[in-house]
Formats: sequence, structure tokens, C-alpha cells
Amino acid sequence: MNYDEAYSNADFIKGAEAYPKRWAADAASWREKADARLDIPYGTHARQRFDLFSPKGIPRGLVVFVHGGYWLKFDKSLWSHLAEGAVARGWAVAMPSYRLAQEVCIADITRDVRSAVLAAAAQVAAPIVLTGHSAGGHLVARLLCADANLPADVAERIVGAVPISGVADLRPLMHTAMNKIFDLDEAAATAESPALQPLALTVPTTVWVGADERPVFLEQSEALATAWNVPLHIAPGLHHFDVIDDLQNPESGLMETLLGGG
Repeated sequence: MNYDEAYSNADFIKGAEAYPKRWAADAASWREKADARLDIPYGTHARQRFDLFSPKGIPRGLVVFVHGGYWLKFDKSLWSHLAEGAVARGWAVAMPSYRLAQEVCIADITRDVRSAVLAAAAQVAAPIVLTGHSAGGHLVARLLCADANLPADVAERIVGAVPISGVADLRPLMHTAMNKIFDLDEAAATAESPALQPLALTVPTTVWVGADERPVFLEQSEALATAWNVPLHIAPGLHHFDVIDDLQNPESGLMETLLGGG
């Protein structure tokens, strides 16, 4: 297998180069009209910040969305518009940035997201749902693992999770050029693979992936759903870059799965 090709998304999506500019524009437009508190710190690093988008009135709950980018790029500013669906349903949404793999290891990024969730939970006293896309799907799945050691007062508030198009087994990434940055060996890759770790929080969880994604992402999603014995939803007609669009639509199947009756 050519692992670099197998794990490349942009090379197989028509017009892929246009997506980041579109995301940035849509996110900036949403922030202008949203009730937003930006750059709330959860640590001392410049990237250890999260944005919090609030509905009118008392929030029914808190969604934490963690962005993707192969742990190598992007930040919270590109994804603000994806809070629209949850906010319309009366939920607050926290979107953190985190340190990137050029500076820290993936285990450190997992710890960043853990800290972000704890900080966001302190801002909104309500049930919590975790979701994230690509690398973010991996990161929110990691928080359900036993070694995340979430404090009991936060863990008991987590009522659901939807990892979207994540990498659940990091061992294949050891064979990609990206591993020059990740520096994963067998032990580190295994430790950071949700599909290979004990599940600690048995909250309602659905693994979500686009039907038109690269075969390895379908395989990764199936591996996580199988390991955890949770539902797998394969969204028809969607690829790795547009599988998250339905987070903007409060009536979408993705939002219904994420929030249920909430």
C-alpha cells in the first residue's frame, strides 16, 4: 500500500484547494452575527484558546467541536459557522485550537483538548456532547478512553459523542511522510489509538463518516465502531471535506444524532 496516497484527502476531492478559503469566509461571517466570546484561555500557549458561541437564554447543553487538519494545521477560526446548527437548537458551542504536531507530540495535543473541554465545561453548567472532525474526531474519541482520566464531575456530564471521519488506529501513519513530524513509534501510535484503548465512558456514541471518503477512512471508522460496539453511520454522497457541512443545519441527520431530542 502507498500510505501517503491512501491517507491523502485533498488529492482526491475536486476543488479541494477552495475549501479552506470558503471555511474561513463562512466562519468570519458567522462570528459577526453570533453571540461569541473569543480566545478564552485554557493554558498559557497562544494556541491554547477556545471560542464560545451561545444561544439566546440559558443553554440546553454544551457541544465541544474539535477541528481537524492532521494535527498539523488550521485553528478554531475556520470553523465558527459549524456552531450554527447547535446554537439554533439552544446549545452553546465551544471550539478550541490546540498546539500542533510541529511543536508537540500527538499525546500532548490530546492533553490540550482535555484541558479545553474542562475549561469550557466550567463556562457552561450543562450536559456536554463531544464531536470533532478528522484529527478532531480522533481527539474527542481519545477523551472517552480510560487514560483520559476526566474528572468525575465533568465525565458524568458527557451525554454523547460523534467522532467524524477520524483516525482510530494511528499505526498506519508510521508509514507516511507525515511521521517525520509525528515521530510515532509502535508504542506511541498504540497509546494514541482510540480503537486500541479501553473505553471508559459508555455514553451514546455514533461514528460518522462520508461514503465518498478514501477507503482507509471508512476502514478506520468501521474499526472504531467495531472496537467500541457502537453505531457506524456512513453518510451517502459526502467526502472528507463536506461531511461536516450538516453541522450548520439544526434539522440535519447529523445534528439529530449529535443532540437527539436536545
